[in-house]
Amino acid sequence: MKKIPFNKPVVFGNEIQNLKKTIENIKFSGDGEFSKKCHEWFKESFDCQKALLTTSCSHALDMSAILSTIKPGDEVIMPSFTFVSTANSFALRGAKIVFVDIRPDTMNIDENLIESAINENTKVIVPVHYAGVSCEMKTIMNVAKKNNLFVVEDAAQGILSKYKDKYLGTIGDVGCISFHETKNIQCGEGGAILINNEVLIERAEIIREKVTNRSKFFRGEIDKYTWVDIGSSFLLSELNAAFLYAQLMAAEKIIGRRITIYNRYKKNLKNLIEKGIVEVQNIPKDCLHNGHIFYIKVKNLKERTKLVEFLKKEQIYAIFHYIPLHSSKAGKKFGEFFGEDIYTTKESERLLRLPLFFAMTNDEVDYVSQKIIDFYKR
Repeated sequence: MKKIPFNKPVVFGNEIQNLKKTIENIKFSGDGEFSKKCHEWFKESFDCQKALLTTSCSHALDMSAILSTIKPGDEVIMPSFTFVSTANSFALRGAKIVFVDIRPDTMNIDENLIESAINENTKVIVPVHYAGVSCEMKTIMNVAKKNNLFVVEDAAQGILSKYKDKYLGTIGDVGCISFHETKNIQCGEGGAILINNEVLIERAEIIREKVTNRSKFFRGEIDKYTWVDIGSSFLLSELNAAFLYAQLMAAEKIIGRRITIYNRYKKNLKNLIEKGIVEVQNIPKDCLHNGHIFYIKVKNLKERTKLVEFLKKEQIYAIFHYIPLHSSKAGKKFGEFFGEDIYTTKESERLLRLPLFFAMTNDEVDYVSQKIIDFYKR
């Protein structure tokens, strides 16, 4: 069997055609024809107030931090098991990051621990939908409403996943999505911010468009534009948008294949799961996932290290994920862990992500599965 990488970005078909059209149009900067088509796709498909492409999900989070009006001394609640951008965007604004423990079944923030971490300085909650599986958003939104808190959904991995009848990223005040090449839908580097509160739309446009009211100028609402706020230039290149639009047109097919692979892994490893040798992610009944990650959880860090090395010798590249942020140098400087770390560290050390990408064949899925079974037969 040839080498099986962890990820192989999908190129579906019309990306090159769209890129050629963009070059012919001689319009390369953001908010051209394909950017507008992507914005409209999100608005219509997701039923959100506004969608704006950004250069990355990290920049979408940066915009969210500004929109939340966070300031030095304010506190933001989030899980420690997440990518650094989730915390960094708020630390840049001077906020203190308050990490709370996760649920071991989904690796998402434990919604029942949030309220006890709230104090007079708390301003924002950032639920992270790990592996495209939703946090328990009903409880989180109730807590936010009760305490008048801003909610930023980190849905970097969650495109087309749902909580009840709502797409991830459309439940909080704003949502952030990633189109990095490791994601289901990708354009190399890119992201989007979904605005679900109409009051935030005009400021979001300003923050994103070089902190000017240029969007209003282009719509003919004002006769000149000028500097009016803080922010940056967060517009995605039109070349990336052209590539992305082709991916969005194939989104259902891409995600459908990923879910098929996910289910095949689960079926192949059924005996190991039933015997309690490995664990897999729980998908709560109110959640529809998008097949972004298939992971197993083994006994401990020592066993995971051995399994990784075993698979690598078989040309299979399985990898672990986040090192909890509260254990990092910056995490200790800009935040603190509230309560007891019962699951965050322990569960992160057990987790191993298996190869999963659109072009992966059934034979490759079966091969990876069999090698895992062989490892535990030893």
